[in-house]
Amino acid sequence: MTRYLLRRLAGTCLLVLAVSSAAFVVTRLAPGDVAQANVGLGGASQEELARARHEAGLDRPLVVQWAGWLSGAVRLDFGRSLLYRRPVASLVGERAANTALLATVSLALALALGLPAAFVTATRPRSIAARAVGVLSLVLISVPPFVGSLVLVLVASRTAWLPAGGMTSGGDLNGLPWLLDVLRHLPLPVLALALPLAGTFERLQAQALASALSEPWVSAARARGIPESFVLRRHAWRLALKPVAAIGGLAFGALLSGSFVVEMVTAWPGLGRLTYDALMHRDLTLVAGCAAAGTVLLAVGLFAADALIAWSDPRVVHDEEQAEGAAA
Repeated sequence: MTRYLLRRLAGTCLLVLAVSSAAFVVTRLAPGDVAQANVGLGGASQEELARARHEAGLDRPLVVQWAGWLSGAVRLDFGRSLLYRRPVASLVGERAANTALLATVSLALALALGLPAAFVTATRPRSIAARAVGVLSLVLISVPPFVGSLVLVLVASRTAWLPAGGMTSGGDLNGLPWLLDVLRHLPLPVLALALPLAGTFERLQAQALASALSEPWVSAARARGIPESFVLRRHAWRLALKPVAAIGGLAFGALLSGSFVVEMVTAWPGLGRLTYDALMHRDLTLVAGCAAAGTVLLAVGLFAADALIAWSDPRVVHDEEQAEGAAA
């Protein structure tokens, strides 16, 4: 198990390095730069643009720029944002925390809605409740988060039941008042993210549970007189956890990486909106920092999924070791 997880961790480090470096290089090769975005909008002369590019280090060769960024990144120094005039690490950390809050609550709600519903459709597939849950899941899966967030914003603006956007109402709030204000703004983006994900979890878990309940050992357990609820909770559910864990890890990582569309529609100040601003202004260090943070958070979700899959079915680790031994 330890070797299995260490291999996954090593792959995670390489993934973060590759994605963040690619984001840095591609942004640098794209037309325009942060100096032109900031200084050029005011009708600056070519001399002023050249001076701004020199101060930002944009007149150096691309390889030199990338090497300088990489040497700082390995020390967790991602440079300074020329757009916000702030260290990238602290800026990305603040926005990533906002996205983490949104993603964690969304995933928890999706699991709380999807998994219990899957037990209904898997154990009583011909009941009216199971058919209703199946139809509702298909509807939720078919509605993209973009459309869902627009509908929720429209409802919130018309009814005033919830704030239509943002993370807080503004003002100088601290402590408990600030927390209560954030909680009032959470439901709208959380529902936009969680409802399609809940439908996905329900479909995956229901199919996996139905497959697990058809296994021969389940029939043998029933023949021994073991209660159906015990077989379902103790054995079948653990076996059926693999597909949900795999998709859940990807979903959680994607949510943490920045729920771009929902954050833009609901004006949530997260990593997705920060990445958009960085790309629009060609802020190299900020783009690379956002890409690194997003990849780290995605890798955390994948790593957690791998650990959960290995726990739920130890055969995964055994099969991988056998494959490596055969290759050697």
